[in-house]
Amino acid sequence: MARLYPDAHCELDFTSPLELLVATILSAQCTDKRVNLVTPKLFARYPSAADYASADREELEGLIRSTGFYRSKANSILGLGRKLCDEYGGEVPGDLDDLVRLPGVGRKTANVVLGNAFGVPGLTVDTHFGRLVRRFGWTEETDPVKVEHAIGGLFPPKDWTLLSHRLIWHGRRICHSRRPACGACELARWCPSFGEGPTDADAAAALVRNGPFS
Repeated sequence: MARLYPDAHCELDFTSPLELLVATILSAQCTDKRVNLVTPKLFARYPSAADYASADREELEGLIRSTGFYRSKANSILGLGRKLCDEYGGEVPGDLDDLVRLPGVGRKTANVVLGNAFGVPGLTVDTHFGRLVRRFGWTEETDPVKVEHAIGGLFPPKDWTLLSHRLIWHGRRICHSRRPACGACELARWCPSFGEGPTDADAAAALVRNGPFS
């Protein structure tokens, strides 16, 4: 995967921990591509935690409406803005336990922020990550926290963040949920799940995706 995806990275656009935190909340049930269309105007309007804390709900919802579930996401963003101001001096904490105390932030979101904004190793167990590690036979666990601990025991912490990116990139491009492009997969020779999708090279090639994804 390192050879296949030497440039694997977080596909959400951000310039600060706060921007990545908000973008990751918006990415729930939404593509990164859509989030990246929404966030430039959002980040310009609300450059700080205090700006989110005092935001007009109707205006905020209007800006994030196209990402889906905008009322719930607005609740999280307004709440985290207030909590950051009340308890963390308006700054995003660089600690897992503190991050998961913020509204709308679970372990997956926390690990995205830690790994990509703070350089703290973390495993981002999203649907792609979980699907691939089970197909590879690395674990049979389905609970995200148990998956995180199982995979964390197989790889050194220094590799966790890039491993997450590479698994997610492969899941988005090749190893799809319903019809993985097995015949176009360069990992096929080592994969115990080879054959879950089309093995014919031409049929599989038609399933390969490129560009920013969900």
